[in-house]
Amino acid sequence: MVSPESQRLFAVAVAALLAGCGGTPGTPAPPPTVPNRAAPSAKITHVVIIVQENRSFDNLFHGFPGADTASTGVTHNGTTVALTPVTLENGQDIGHFHYSYEVAYDDGKLDGFDLEQGYGFSATGAYVVVPESPTFPYAYVPRAEAQPYFDLGSQFVVADRMFQSNSGPSFPAHQYLIAGQSDEADEVPSVSPWGCDAPAGTLVPQLAPNGTDTLGVFPCFNYTTLGDLLDGAGMSWHYYTPALTTSAGSTFGAAYDAIRHIRYGTDWASDVINPETQILTDIAGGTLPHVSWVEPSFVDSDHPLGKSNRGPSWVASIANAIGASPYWNSTAIFVTWDDWGGWYDHVTPPQVDEMGLGFRVPLIVISPYAKHGYVSHVQHESASIVKFTEETFGLSSLGEADARSDDLRDCFDFTQAPRPYVHVSTPYMPSDFEREIQTGQPPDPA
Repeated sequence: MVSPESQRLFAVAVAALLAGCGGTPGTPAPPPTVPNRAAPSAKITHVVIIVQENRSFDNLFHGFPGADTASTGVTHNGTTVALTPVTLENGQDIGHFHYSYEVAYDDGKLDGFDLEQGYGFSATGAYVVVPESPTFPYAYVPRAEAQPYFDLGSQFVVADRMFQSNSGPSFPAHQYLIAGQSDEADEVPSVSPWGCDAPAGTLVPQLAPNGTDTLGVFPCFNYTTLGDLLDGAGMSWHYYTPALTTSAGSTFGAAYDAIRHIRYGTDWASDVINPETQILTDIAGGTLPHVSWVEPSFVDSDHPLGKSNRGPSWVASIANAIGASPYWNSTAIFVTWDDWGGWYDHVTPPQVDEMGLGFRVPLIVISPYAKHGYVSHVQHESASIVKFTEETFGLSSLGEADARSDDLRDCFDFTQAPRPYVHVSTPYMPSDFEREIQTGQPPDPA
C-alpha cells in the first residue's frame, strides 16, 4: 500500500515537472527597524555556527549526565518500546518531512514515530522508500561514537530544550539558521540542488495557515538574511560549504543558494566558500570572519545516509583548531543539528505557529565564557542563534522567528575569566578531512 506521504511527495514531483522557473536577481526588502537589546558581551567578536544533520536529542545525547533523555518510547498502539543502539553509519534514513512530523507528533502524544516511512538511495541514486522495522526510529547512537560530542558538552554547555524553529526537513531548517524564516517553505525542493541553481520547474511546497501544503514555488527567495545585516554593518561573514552538486550522498546545496540577491550578487563569490575545510585554513591563517556558518560534507554530517561515524571528529576538529588559536578568547561556537531526522524524542515541542516548533535537536555551546558543564533547560530554538548573533554585533532584528526567540544568555557567564580550551580526542584528524578533498578518498580512523 502506498502511504499518504509517498503519494504527496509524488504529486509534488509531478507538479514540479509542469511548472517553470521564475524570479530575477534583486535586492531584499529592508529588515524592519526592531532594535535588539544590548550586546551580550563585547568580549565575543567571532561567532561560528556548525550545522550538522538529522538527529534528535534523545537519539544523539542518550544518557548525557544531567540532561532530560528517555530510554523508552510509545508507539501508535500504546506499546512501550525500549530505545536500542543504532550506529551513525547504519545507513537507514527515516522520513523527516513536515508530514512525518505531524504523524510522529500526533497532537502532542508523540506516539507516531513507528508510522514514519523508511527511505534510502537506490542503485541509481534516487531517494526511495525502503521498508524498515516500525520500531527502528526508537534508537540512540552508542556513546562510543558520540564521545567527542559528550566531551565538548561536558566541558561547556549542552541544551536539552533546543527545538527546531520549523517542523520539517533540512531545506527550511537551514533557512531559519540564516534568516529566521523560510517563506513558509516546509519541505525539500523536488530536485537538487536546493536553491536558485535548481533546474527549471523545481518546486518547494509552502505551508498554508490551515496546515496544508500548497503547490509551492521555485526555491529562490529574496528575503533579508543575517548575512545582509552583517554586510550593512560592515562585518565579515562566510558560509563554508561543499561545492553544489546533485550527486546522491553529497550536499544538496548551501542555504544561501536559495537567496536570489546573494546567489547573483557579490556575496556569492566572496562569502560562500568551498570546500568547507577552508575554515581550518582560515583559522590557522588568521582570516576567520566575524560570523561563520559551517555546512559539512555528507559523510561528515551525521546524516544516516552518509553511512559514516566521522561527524563527531569533524566538529571537534573545528573546535580544537579554534581552541588552540588566538581566536579562542573572542569566540562563541554553536553546534546544532538542522532537524530531528525522524528519530524518537520524548519532549513535546511547544507550538508557536504553523511551522513549529519542531522536535528537539542537540545544541552544544562552546566558548571561553560558556558555563562549565552546564545543561541548559531553557527553551531555545534555531533562531536563538540568529538572535544571539544580532545582539552580539549590534544588528537590528530580522523580525522573524528571531524576534520571538531567546538569545541563549543563560549559557554564558561573561563575568568569568576566559577558560582555557581542553583538546578533545577524536578518531579522525583534521588532516584527514583536507586530504579527502584533495584525493577524493575517505580517511581511515587513526
